[in-house]
Amino acid sequence: MPIPEDVTGDEIDKDVRQELLSLPKTLADDVARNLVMVARLLDEDPEGAYNYSRIALRLASRVAAVREAAGFAAYANQKYGEALAEFRAAKRMTGNIDLWPVMADCERGLGRPEKALDMAGAPEVHKLDKAGQVEMRLVAAGARRDMEQLDAAIVTLQSPELAANSVQPWTARLRYAYADALLAAGRESEAREWFAKAVEADRDGSTDASDRLAELDGVEFVDVMNDDESDGQDSSEEEKD
Repeated sequence: MPIPEDVTGDEIDKDVRQELLSLPKTLADDVARNLVMVARLLDEDPEGAYNYSRIALRLASRVAAVREAAGFAAYANQKYGEALAEFRAAKRMTGNIDLWPVMADCERGLGRPEKALDMAGAPEVHKLDKAGQVEMRLVAAGARRDMEQLDAAIVTLQSPELAANSVQPWTARLRYAYADALLAAGRESEAREWFAKAVEADRDGSTDASDRLAELDGVEFVDVMNDDESDGQDSSEEEKD
């Protein structure tokens, strides 16, 4: 697959670059450029990111960073079995447990929420940093909801991190998940309160909390573009008449 000329491979994280030093330089550069494309396309073009990840994997399957990138690309395309296999491979290579929450979420994607809950109670969770532990809590709550255990999902999300007034990178998503669980349980007034708190914490628009809050408040959004097109069509028809 073609790679833009402005992508040199130097854009990758220094730790990944360090891993690639085990490869011949030309090969390392090729792998690096493909990994840059994976990162660049992952959110906007998951399928394209996946295709580049397969190239990197074919070139350097023994590099942990490549396996991890392939895992995230597969995950973004809902290829959960494939993603889980790549994450497991990366974990074996490095011994790093940072991927534990996303591995558990892959189990959910494969229709195995019980397995995700087992992972949420495993010793590995205690080795995660705070962000990882919050992510694991979100996955566990999602697994509870998969099993239609709404009250248990709500309790799972109740934590010091949820109650904290300080805003951390995970705060908006945690508050949003809690609000959504409350709403699913029919506790609308509480849900509205927590969607509002999610909006306060969502400084980069990572959730649609503001839209959810507006829906609860009965606000209807009008598609201005469609209205303009409709007006244009009406005018054209009037001119014809």
